Amino acid sequence: MAETSIPLVLAGPVIRRVTPERITLWLATTERVDMSLCLLPCGHNPLHLNREQMGQASQVITAGEHLYFYLIDLKLPSTLPERVWVEYDLKLISATGSHPWQDWAKSLVYPGQRYPGFMIKPKVTGLLHGSCRKPHHPSGDGLLAADNQLAQCFVTQQAGQVDVVAWPSLLMLSGDQIYADDVATPMLVACHQLIRRLGIFNEPFTHAAVGDARLLHGDQAHYLKREQLLPDLDDTHADDAIAALFKAVKKPIFTSDTAHNHLISLAEVLAMYLLVWSPTPWRLVDMAMPQGLDDAQQQAYTVERDTLRGFVAGLAKVQRLLAHLPCAMMFDDHDVTDDWNLTAAWEQAAYGHPFSKRIVGNALLGYLICQGWGNAPEQFSEPLMQQVQQVCRRPGTSQHDKLIQSLLDFDRWHYQWPTQPALVVLDTRTHRWRSERNLNAPSGLMDWEALTDLQQSLLGKEAVILVSPAPMFGVKLIEVIQKVFTWLGKPLMVDAENWMAHPGAANVLLNLFRHSKTPQHFVIISGDVHYSFAYQVQLRGRQGGPDIWQITSSGIKNEFPAKLLDVLDRLNRWLYAPYSPLNWFTRRRRMKVVPHRPKHGAKGERLVNAAGIGYVALHPDGSPAKVKQLCSDGKDIAFELDETEARWE
Repeated sequence: MAETSIPLVLAGPVIRRVTPERITLWLATTERVDMSLCLLPCGHNPLHLNREQMGQASQVITAGEHLYFYLIDLKLPSTLPERVWVEYDLKLISATGSHPWQDWAKSLVYPGQRYPGFMIKPKVTGLLHGSCRKPHHPSGDGLLAADNQLAQCFVTQQAGQVDVVAWPSLLMLSGDQIYADDVATPMLVACHQLIRRLGIFNEPFTHAAVGDARLLHGDQAHYLKREQLLPDLDDTHADDAIAALFKAVKKPIFTSDTAHNHLISLAEVLAMYLLVWSPTPWRLVDMAMPQGLDDAQQQAYTVERDTLRGFVAGLAKVQRLLAHLPCAMMFDDHDVTDDWNLTAAWEQAAYGHPFSKRIVGNALLGYLICQGWGNAPEQFSEPLMQQVQQVCRRPGTSQHDKLIQSLLDFDRWHYQWPTQPALVVLDTRTHRWRSERNLNAPSGLMDWEALTDLQQSLLGKEAVILVSPAPMFGVKLIEVIQKVFTWLGKPLMVDAENWMAHPGAANVLLNLFRHSKTPQHFVIISGDVHYSFAYQVQLRGRQGGPDIWQITSSGIKNEFPAKLLDVLDRLNRWLYAPYSPLNWFTRRRRMKVVPHRPKHGAKGERLVNAAGIGYVALHPDGSPAKVKQLCSDGKDIAFELDETEARWE
């Protein structure tokens, strides 16, 4: 393949948080650039931001000879109107001249539109949400369904107009935006080719079987053999509790059965983000099959490469979607590794070894640069971001390890957006309530202090959109199965993490909903589980209690094993119907959980197993008016929300 010239823009622009007073954009380029921006709200005067104004609002992280990450957090000189279509014209100025967006993202606009645009809708009437986007899964990409939803907002309007009512307020990506621990071999090959083209800086390793990242990205890539590089129990100098943990699993510390291509270096993590959000980096790679694969591995490689080519074919629409809709993000396990902080014993083992700590830290650093930074820029101090810049320029130093420790200790990954209802996004990974009696027992998803702070933040709110990556109210039968494996001492085998797994965390959470000053309307948005459902939760024996909805959409590009889910769905319906006596043996016995069935679903079906994106429309009081799964195959599956429809067959 003839070598393609390096493009100016690798990914973006991605619209992050927007308010009438402030706009946040994320962008990845191959050169240092200045920018100018013109905002064109329909029916209002344009707002011009020159190079100096944009420069003052911009932060840049240099991560390679040809890799620069920009975050533009722009305080506007005058406010923008709400519920009005705002076009924007973004120009980049490099050493070679001025580059309007038409030069580097020709497919960025919807048909009939002059410019990309966005809308500020702080009163949330509708939102899109999902999680779990695995590029090599054979299903379609749910972000294409989200893009189609936006495209439909232009179809029935006059030229240049947008359907204000139908336009969603935001896109919520609630976890597993990348799969660091489940990487197809062609994807890892693409990461390595991209790393070389962009000149991402080399990272030395200590206490590792490979000396530095340059070797890892080349002759010692260890395709499909990376579990051999990952730390094992002998390296951890672990105590008896940790030894007991690893008797139950095959792979110490990194227990995923798909860890054969686990991302290790910071460069691999950054390359992965570029490759899942934009079509442009794929012009620099060809996914040529590496040497050393046996016949079965070569066949698997060919299948995965074909699947990835289908994934890449849709990335222009993904780039378009992210350039138009404010996008909130939060990590979950696969953004870092399967079983991330699942138990206290896992934490001791993972963070007690320099190499495993580096692997986890690199994934968290990649999340900060590509996701967390844009959620709430004010929470990441200038000294912290200066540390990030130093490490990205010179990875693998003692400063790198100090930064990782700072990120592991960081306590502001969670955030709120000033919408109505408020969007409250929870960090359920780094505030864990660790078991004091048994280090191998699942940790609570949030500790007492974090749950207390959450309760305080909810006081005085009439309604809230609460984002929990894992469902707060999940399928009871599956939670019982996870509990059985925990009793057997093998919680890692079934990812036994749910809100009810830790008694302390479960009790505080349930008391939060029963508090007299709790919001009247809760819409809990979740993903993680690879199937979708809509539950209504009622407090038993209390009139006028809060209106609680658990709405789960997963995965964007992933699905649960179909036959197994069908069995679990039906068994759960029979065993844990709202009036079943078995409910009194669960921690949610003081609550009645009513599943709402999908329309046109199979008889008895409550769970939807279809890759796609979730859509929730809200009433003015913050309660759900519509809940849908917009499937990647083009079908829409709505859930019956009317109480007369939520019946048991």
